[in-house]
Amino acid sequence: MILFSMPGFLSKLDRFTVGLVVSVSAGILIPCSGVWDTVFSRLSDAAIILLFFLYGAKLSRRSVWEGLMHWRLQSLVAASTFVIFPLLGILSIPMWNAVLGPDLCMGMLYVCMLPSTVQSSIAFTSMAGGNVAAAICSASVSSLLGVFLTPLLVGLVWSRGGADGVDFSTFLNICYIILVPFVAGQIAQRWIGKWVVAHRNVTSWTDHSTIWLVIYTAFSHAMVNGVWKNLPWLSLVEVLGFCALLLVVVLWLTAFLSRRLRFSREDRIAIIFCGSKKSLATGIPMMNVIFAGSPIGLLVIPIMIFHQLQLMVCSILARRWGRDLEEKKDGSL
Repeated sequence: MILFSMPGFLSKLDRFTVGLVVSVSAGILIPCSGVWDTVFSRLSDAAIILLFFLYGAKLSRRSVWEGLMHWRLQSLVAASTFVIFPLLGILSIPMWNAVLGPDLCMGMLYVCMLPSTVQSSIAFTSMAGGNVAAAICSASVSSLLGVFLTPLLVGLVWSRGGADGVDFSTFLNICYIILVPFVAGQIAQRWIGKWVVAHRNVTSWTDHSTIWLVIYTAFSHAMVNGVWKNLPWLSLVEVLGFCALLLVVVLWLTAFLSRRLRFSREDRIAIIFCGSKKSLATGIPMMNVIFAGSPIGLLVIPIMIFHQLQLMVCSILARRWGRDLEEKKDGSL
């Protein structure tokens, strides 16, 4: 039975996990630097822009409006991101500080204060058959709120360093990369919407390749800047353990609350993926502003580990839930 199941394991769905492993390995073994660092950063931005343009072209305006107006779902995701996560972090300060030390402890706290990641939350929601329109609205609103709330939350729990606010260019960059392409896709939907819907592999490959590019670029930056050299292996294992525990707790809480509040299956998937994730792409640029003048070498370690861990775990959940949905559809035929 195991031998006969191997082709299924190496099916099309598993290309994403394989891509994750390849991206991490490539970032460690052959990191990009110099002009290539700029090239891959631009490619990542271009992939994200294309991703949201295609989502805008695919999703009906009615679905987008219903997702935006789904205030119960939006409220739960925002509460998970900016209330539940920070509370868990504050309660864990004594333990993190005693085991990890002040710098890594602050890095863990910073993870809890960040907005949700956008592209991977939406990609996983799409892969699992969830409410993509609601996920786009939740993740996008979370990113925009995070520009203002993350510095405020960090300032409330830590008095060291810090800045008065966040550069307005960060806000504009979010609009440029996420909202503008999505609106452009909505406008172009009249001409290309049917083609995009008919060619689902286009959005599927865009989902996956976007995440692969972001991962490769992030690990390349870490290798080039020598971040890993400053971290003992024991501390790395400890951070990994705390990140895993934090992720499991939040995944359980979002699943529990969304079920108790009687959300539909599609909405629960969007809530779990959007409410349990933290953005590396937003977090690192904001870190340079919030902690301007302070050393941030070790602060970046927890967000990098949590980001990769959440992608691995959520990819397993998305594939499993997507497979369950396909089996239900096949059974109903």
